Amino acid sequence: MRAAAVQLNSQEDKQRNLEVAERLVRAAARDGAELVCLPEKWNLLGGSEALVEGAEPLDGPSLSAARVWARDLRIHLVAGSIAERVEGHDRLFNTSVLIGPQGDDVATYRKIHMFDVEVGGVTYRESDHEEGGEEIVSAPLGELELGLSVCYDLRFPELYRILAVRGARIITVPSAFTQATGRDHWEVLLRARAIENQAFMVAADQFGEAPPHYNSYGRSAIVDPWGVVLAMAPDEECFVAADLDIEAQERIREKLPALANRRPAAYQWPEEVEVG
Repeated sequence: MRAAAVQLNSQEDKQRNLEVAERLVRAAARDGAELVCLPEKWNLLGGSEALVEGAEPLDGPSLSAARVWARDLRIHLVAGSIAERVEGHDRLFNTSVLIGPQGDDVATYRKIHMFDVEVGGVTYRESDHEEGGEEIVSAPLGELELGLSVCYDLRFPELYRILAVRGARIITVPSAFTQATGRDHWEVLLRARAIENQAFMVAADQFGEAPPHYNSYGRSAIVDPWGVVLAMAPDEECFVAADLDIEAQERIREKLPALANRRPAAYQWPEEVEVG
């Protein structure tokens, strides 16, 4: 299978974002990609007010457009994530949708971990306008299993181990990783999650500046189960692609059977202690 990660510099201009996303998705498909992943907040990246105003339901214009692209191109498309408005909820969800080659929604994942941090002198409070999902999601990708995650999830290895135990062979990570954390942590975390779970990581990141204070790292990447970086994007809007060698993955899992050698009965979660 050939996979592609699309790197964008999304802004508050939704129409412009959709036009660039479509151009790069179609280019990736022409390059042979059967799985294409867009970045986090691909349709609109901006301040809290812009995100709230531009939020859409799952049948809104952004995902409707993505479904047309997937159907026209006969690809699996992970439509990054969007700010999703759900009836009955005051706050939004940060939602990633896997769209199949027929243009149908195969799976919907709502980002579990909220980005409430201070990095690079900037305070982020994602939970002020979004709430975390509660469900870990994987779904069929042809004869394989795909695991879904979003950005800050990358720091929580428990999520990825559960996806691997469920059978995920490929895991997508649409992101808007900050410049401050990305330069030290992005590649390290992607390679660690790949090695730990002997899975392919397809990580589409935002790149560059966006209002009000975003400065995303870029370097969208595809990493193999041995932790080898198969492709990494330059500092521009583009896509990167790589062939995923599933037979090589099977050999790795057979010869170094770390997943099979787990001993779940011996793992006991400690009592929660205050961390600070």
